[in-house]
Amino acid sequence: MNVPHSLILEQKENTKHGEVFFPIQKYITKLNLNSPVIMTHWHEEAELTLITKGSCIYQIDLVDYEVNEGDLLFIPPLLLHSIRLNGTDDFCSETYVFHVNFLGGNATDICSTRYLTPMINHELTLPYHISSTHPAHHSLHECFIKMASLYTEQTFGYEIALKSVLLQALFLLLQYSTTESATISASSDKLKNVLDYIDLHYAEPLTISELAELCYFSEYHFMRFFKKHMNMTCIQYINNVRLEKAVELFEHGETSILEVSLSVGFHNLSYFHRAFKSKYHMTPLSFIKRLN
Repeated sequence: MNVPHSLILEQKENTKHGEVFFPIQKYITKLNLNSPVIMTHWHEEAELTLITKGSCIYQIDLVDYEVNEGDLLFIPPLLLHSIRLNGTDDFCSETYVFHVNFLGGNATDICSTRYLTPMINHELTLPYHISSTHPAHHSLHECFIKMASLYTEQTFGYEIALKSVLLQALFLLLQYSTTESATISASSDKLKNVLDYIDLHYAEPLTISELAELCYFSEYHFMRFFKKHMNMTCIQYINNVRLEKAVELFEHGETSILEVSLSVGFHNLSYFHRAFKSKYHMTPLSFIKRLN
């Protein structure tokens, strides 16, 4: 039985979604005032999402989209994207993350060479936000409901049916695709480089100066650039990454708060406690006890 996961991802997402021979995974995303943001990240897989409750701001390739209950979103592979709460009401969505190879993206037939490969390479742009007024919404919503049913019930042969439904969804989106402005922006590339660097070096001392150099920006320009596209300061982002890594260590059985703090880049234990409590509304010790 495939179990829905909570979609809380950071920067370049290295998680394998689904299994090697069946690379598709269902996620349930919930945002509220205590957890209002899914930070900017990207991965090799594509996403198809239905907003099931509330509204939020989806940022896709550094462009904001205000989405509401009933809307659908398609995010191609390798695009930066994030989610933040819009207002005070709770938000919930259902997402299917799938590798395009599952649909034949690594084949050499006409479907791959004419449609899938150009989509992966961002030479062909499909619509990202499919609101209730979009002409493809009704048919795409039916595809989504069918896919959700197949994924849950898992009747014999459901993998074949899932593949066919996903291909049908892409066919519907292709009718509204464009080949203009289909390349990833330079700003997106610069931001990816910075997020990659932080993900690799979060345990080390990081300075604004060295991160700004990655973009060939002054420190002032870099801080404005980062805040504009990430909706938080660079220091806040680094702390969030470190705290998420600390949670992973606690969840994997580490119980020494000092060792975890040092291993993720917090060299001041008091600061680690304050930051952890601010983000998770409990102390690290309370978090460990709650896990146990």
